[in-house]
Amino acid sequence: MAVLVTGVAGFIGAATARALLEHGDEVVGIDNLNDYYDPRLKQARLTKLQQQFGNRFRFERIDFADAAALKTFTDTFDIDGIVHLGAQAGVRYSLENPQAYVHSNLVGHVNMLELARARGPRHMVYASSSSVYGGNQSLPFRVEDRVDHPLSLYAATKKADELLSESYANIYRLPLTGLRFFTVYGPWGRPDMALFKFTKGILEGTPIDVYNHGVMFRDFTYVEDLVRGIRLLIDTPPERPATRDLIAPGDSLSPVAPFRVVNMGNSDMVRLEDFIDAIEQELGKKAIRNYMDMQPGDVPATWADASLLKSLTGYAPGTDIRDGVKRFVAWYREYFGV
Repeated sequence: MAVLVTGVAGFIGAATARALLEHGDEVVGIDNLNDYYDPRLKQARLTKLQQQFGNRFRFERIDFADAAALKTFTDTFDIDGIVHLGAQAGVRYSLENPQAYVHSNLVGHVNMLELARARGPRHMVYASSSSVYGGNQSLPFRVEDRVDHPLSLYAATKKADELLSESYANIYRLPLTGLRFFTVYGPWGRPDMALFKFTKGILEGTPIDVYNHGVMFRDFTYVEDLVRGIRLLIDTPPERPATRDLIAPGDSLSPVAPFRVVNMGNSDMVRLEDFIDAIEQELGKKAIRNYMDMQPGDVPATWADASLLKSLTGYAPGTDIRDGVKRFVAWYREYFGV
C-alpha cells in the first residue's frame, strides 16, 4: 500500500514525501512540473528523493486536473492514503493568471475528491491556506472563525476547496482534513516567496520590495515542523460525531461529516522588518529596502491559533525564526554555490 502525494516536486510536497519515506511508508508522487518557477529546482528535489529512497519512491509526471490521465495512472496501484498538496500557489500571481487557479485549485481538487470517492483511502488530507481568513481582523486566526470574505482569487479557491471537501465527506463518508498553511519557509523553498527573494536580493545587492512600508506581520512555519504535523494528522482521520454535543470546544469537526480543518502554524507573529533583520544578520550584509504600498489581495497580519493541531496530535511547531532562516541560508549558499 502507498501514500499518494500530489505536488510532490514542490517545496512542501517533496518535504512531506521525505518525511513519509523516512517513517517507512511507500510514496507515489505526481506533479505536472509546470514553469510557475524554475522546473530545475523541482527536478532537483525529485532527484534527491529518488537517490535516497530508490524504488520506495515512485514518480509520474501527471496533471491531476486531467481526470482521464489521473485515473489511468492511479489504477495501477493500491492507495492507502492521499496527501493532496498540488495547487497553483501565490496570491499575487492570481491577479495575472486566474485561469491557472481555476484549472488546478478547483477542477483539479474535484478530480482528487473523485479519486478518493472511487478508491476509499483511510484518510485524505489536502492543502488549504491561511489566506482563507481574508478580511478577518481578529487575531490569532482560529479554526472556528468565519471565513466568508476572501481578499484574493487564490483565497477564494481555497475556501471553495474546503466547501467542496465537506460536501464530499458528507455524501460519501470520506475522512477529509483541510490544512491551513501559514507562510511555510525553509531549505528547498519556493523562489517566489519572501525568504528566497530577500536572500537573493541581499546577496546580489539589488533592492528588495517591502510591502505596506514594512508594517506587516506573519506567522512563519518552518517546513520540517509543518511536515511532521502533516504526517501525524494522516493517522488522525476525523469521524462524524454522533451528536453536535460531542464536538469539543475549539474543534472544527463538521457536525454532519467526517471533515475538519486544522491551522498549521507556529503560533507566533513576526514583524516583517525583524524577519529581514534576521536574514541580514545571517548573510552579514544589509538589504536595500524598497518600501511599497500594500499589494492587492494581501493582508497585513497572519497569526495561527494552532491549538487544535496540538490537541489532535500532541505536537506543536516551535522552530525559532532565526534558526529557520539560518538553515535556509546554509542550504541556499550550498545549492547555488554562493
